[in-house]
Amino acid sequence: MKGMQIVVLGSIVPDPLQTLEPVAGPTGPALKNEMMLPAVLDPWAGHALYEAANLAKQTESKVYLVALGPKAKLQQVMMNVAQKVPFEIVVLDGPAGGFADAAETAAALAGAVEKIPGLDKGKLLLFGGWQSASRGTGAVLQMVGELLGITDQFQGVDEIKVDGDGFTVLERIEGGSYQKSACAALPAVLGWATGNLPEPPNNPQVGMQNMRLIMPALQKATPTPLKGEGLRYVSVEVPSQRRETRIVKNAPVDEIAREIADWIRA
Repeated sequence: MKGMQIVVLGSIVPDPLQTLEPVAGPTGPALKNEMMLPAVLDPWAGHALYEAANLAKQTESKVYLVALGPKAKLQQVMMNVAQKVPFEIVVLDGPAGGFADAAETAAALAGAVEKIPGLDKGKLLLFGGWQSASRGTGAVLQMVGELLGITDQFQGVDEIKVDGDGFTVLERIEGGSYQKSACAALPAVLGWATGNLPEPPNNPQVGMQNMRLIMPALQKATPTPLKGEGLRYVSVEVPSQRRETRIVKNAPVDEIAREIADWIRA
């Protein structure tokens, strides 16, 4: 199975090491000082991109990264991501926050994928994050697949192996076990978990090659406002933390262990 077209859907998100505080903005919920927060590539999408590049190297295939986000933020993030693996980028200039409507986002991404020059759905693998740091339901990837007419979808993938004209994938299920699935032909959607690959080291030569394509793509980015018409949030807040502390001196180790076990069972 050579010459595949591997399209990765990747969003940018605020650096999770920053304080993320939801606020009510003029157009709906937003993060406090969102435009000032440093951005990174969604870690889930990062796993998908590195797995795509590894598969492309094995099968002489091409990787596309379809990214939706503010152009200025995307440029900052791509300066680092471009040094990791070779890819060609498709840019949509729009909001990247977690409060955008999932269906509207999916429609915009599906339209961008459809417009990739020379796209052949018979050779298409659509990669993305199983979950997402910005859209935690993982719904966007599934809807993009449906809009593109791709019904073979695998979620929670940690491994893909190409075998002849088909491939097999390992999907996470409960109890640390995997479900092994076989797919005889393309297209297919793979929502990646963490995979098995480390983050690739920086390669300045790869970065220079990528930036020759990234900068023109950013300049030609398609405006994608995502108006969110009809979408309404009742409230947005940081999850409350609850801590119950009891101070006991000189308690036996066995008693402490028993209390912890009882608490876990409860």
